[in-house]
Amino acid sequence: MTNQTGRLDLATVHSGGRALPAGRSAVPPGGLLHVPAAGPSRIVLLLHGATQDAEFAMDLLAGHADKHGLLLYAPKSGGVTWDVIRGGYGPDVARIEAELRGILASTGPLPLTIGGFSDGASYAASLGIINGDIFDSVLAYSPGFAAPTSATGRPDFYVSHGTADRILPIERCGRKLAGTLEDAGYPVRYDEFEGGHTVPADIIEASLAWLNAR
Repeated sequence: MTNQTGRLDLATVHSGGRALPAGRSAVPPGGLLHVPAAGPSRIVLLLHGATQDAEFAMDLLAGHADKHGLLLYAPKSGGVTWDVIRGGYGPDVARIEAELRGILASTGPLPLTIGGFSDGASYAASLGIINGDIFDSVLAYSPGFAAPTSATGRPDFYVSHGTADRILPIERCGRKLAGTLEDAGYPVRYDEFEGGHTVPADIIEASLAWLNAR
């Protein structure tokens, strides 16, 4: 099962799947799902960084999911990081598509956000550009780059980066990506913070306030 373009097909999803249980549950192989108790108003696809796992990505927003009505889906990459970073789009994006189709079959149509940290933020930015008619917003926490194969739609971007990041230096990563996106006409909110390769609590709060105010 491969997808070499990064383009997702969610247009033919039909409602009627089984109801999703509230709370956190496993999504094999290695993924996690969190369904808010009062029901979701938005789906957020969360992508972990290199060598990390779905739990790391899920924990970025899990404490805020019920308050904001966010259904969180955090898949696990097939390798140490996401397929396009290892050489090209393929099984990771195909698996994400299949899982999102299953989720939407249960929830019915909902707004979609894609987000992630580090390599996950790079992958989120890439898929967000390719699928801007599917994802209306992108949360890119400390991204490295974007590698879209095409551009469709105009999602809104939230980009954050630490000024002391030694893993993905801000000058050639977060700042550069935010500027490139703005030059291409995307709406961008860009926040810098004092710190390294991390996502501070106030950045999470700022990104969710931005998401809710759009």
